[in-house]
Amino acid sequence: MDLEFNKSKAETFATQMLGILNGSMMGLMISIGHKTKLFDIMSDLPPSTSQQIAEKAGLTERYVREWLKGMVVGKILEYDPKKSTYRLPKEHAAFLTRAAGTDNMAVFAQYISLLGNVEEQVINSFRNGGGVPYSAYPDFQRLQAEETSRIFDAMLVDKILPIVPNLIGRMKEGIKVLDMGCGRGRAVNLMAKTFQKSSFVGYDISREGIESARKEAKMSLSNSRFEVKDAVKLDEVGQYDLITAFDTIHDQAQPTKVLKAIAKALKSDGTFLMQDIAGSSYVHENMEHPLAPTLYTFSTMHCMTVSLAYNGEGWGTLWGEQMARQKLQEAGFKSVEVKQIEGDILNSYYIATK
Repeated sequence: MDLEFNKSKAETFATQMLGILNGSMMGLMISIGHKTKLFDIMSDLPPSTSQQIAEKAGLTERYVREWLKGMVVGKILEYDPKKSTYRLPKEHAAFLTRAAGTDNMAVFAQYISLLGNVEEQVINSFRNGGGVPYSAYPDFQRLQAEETSRIFDAMLVDKILPIVPNLIGRMKEGIKVLDMGCGRGRAVNLMAKTFQKSSFVGYDISREGIESARKEAKMSLSNSRFEVKDAVKLDEVGQYDLITAFDTIHDQAQPTKVLKAIAKALKSDGTFLMQDIAGSSYVHENMEHPLAPTLYTFSTMHCMTVSLAYNGEGWGTLWGEQMARQKLQEAGFKSVEVKQIEGDILNSYYIATK
């Protein structure tokens, strides 16, 4: 027997749906604002007309005008109807411009169109199994590099590495470090520049990423090198004092094997520093997570499906702390400590030793 229809509950949900639809569309417009640097330009302008803004940005006025209108009704920009001028409040610019650094949320909006491009392929996987391969996301490396570079530049040396006891002193004296899934090598090259007595290696499956990393290293660094390598094929034993993996383990096709390989590659007194998505392995415990809807969407349309495309385990983005602890222990790590860094709501930091 059907339960009685709750009109108030239905109206509340209808309002929620309107917010979701409007927010989704605003996300695309915010992505455009980031890519065209309109937010950056407007943050330095007084209240200006669409023509003035378009000229400053070097863009077509008609498109800029329509975008500005969308930003106004989305309550992102302010509009003076008497003067026909638009203004980006500094309180909003603090979360929309490149100058905002790690507080810039507009950078994440670019993923909306990236994921939208593979929607039909993901739906096909719903029906037939399998997954969408990494090659279907041609802009992923660039977006990841843009997202992580601002975090590394702001936090890696001063906030992330110091959470490992005595690590900074050891790196200054000289140790051997491997970054697994290094992407375009920003973290490796930044560490190599800062700790010149240490040696650094970066492995990644992406040839494009490794080529970019090598180009950056060639400018001034002699203590970093990069190699195209699938993480699951890591076969080194007892070589490294420190291995890092920044938001890469859950993306692996065979993460269980990768973690075991990392444990073997560490020296007996070595440390594994793993940055991965903060959250629980249980969905009901993620109800109050501020980014949970975004992360489960990202998992469905990228992290999980890419892993499954290669017959992988498909852990997903929010594999969670409980599972992370379990898998690290299964890999051979006897001690696992989890830390958070103030201002980073996205990640947890696992310090694992044998």
